[in-house]
Amino acid sequence: MRLVFQKIVVFVSALAVVCGCAAQEQPAAQQPKVKVNVLNVCTPSADEQQEISAALGRVPKRPAFSADYEVDRGRSVLDQGASVLAAANIQVPADSTSADFVRIRREISGAGAYSTVQYSFSRDTRQMVETLVFRVHDPKDLLQVSIEDSASAVTPAAAMLNAATPVSRIKLERFGKSSVVLARCQAQEGGAQIDQSKYDPLFASATSIMGQYRGLLGARKMVPEELLRIGAASKPATTAKGKGPASPK
Repeated sequence: MRLVFQKIVVFVSALAVVCGCAAQEQPAAQQPKVKVNVLNVCTPSADEQQEISAALGRVPKRPAFSADYEVDRGRSVLDQGASVLAAANIQVPADSTSADFVRIRREISGAGAYSTVQYSFSRDTRQMVETLVFRVHDPKDLLQVSIEDSASAVTPAAAMLNAATPVSRIKLERFGKSSVVLARCQAQEGGAQIDQSKYDPLFASATSIMGQYRGLLGARKMVPEELLRIGAASKPATTAKGKGPASPK
């Protein structure tokens, strides 16, 4: 009887050791896998080209806007450290740390693919950027489409708005999937030139849409006017003789 009891104890001990080892190995096996998606923005696949073409083709050429609209202007801080200095009452040159922007948003009526369109113009000391975003009415696969162009030389806003600045980036944001992006690329890391001639129709279509919606949204007139208001608001108030701040009444 004693021998049988010893055998039972040995068996239970061995079983506990096996279960302990399995418990130690289980967390390692259940560690979540990290998935990294690398976007091919220079040479998207044929399927991705088709998605971009279809998304651009659904943009209405003669949209019916609802009465609701928004116009927003302001100055955004580019360097987060500058906001800390400003909180400490330390003067920081505004030109080197901020960008002026103007945004226009309109609701698109009807049962089309897109529900809203938002245009934004941003200007800092180095470049000017235009972005046009169309948000989908019924987001199932596609969420929104954005079109962007830029100018490396800072000129009066009217000069860029009246020129046919070519679009440099097209982006499709999708639900539950990685984005589809097409961007103008000059050269690879090795220095070899990238042939993007087959994407010219997509860039041309996006450039045409950007120019068309500048006019539809009144951006050519509105953006320069709003930028002037930003500049006027940023200037300190002066007295009639211009010798200093206006005295409070």
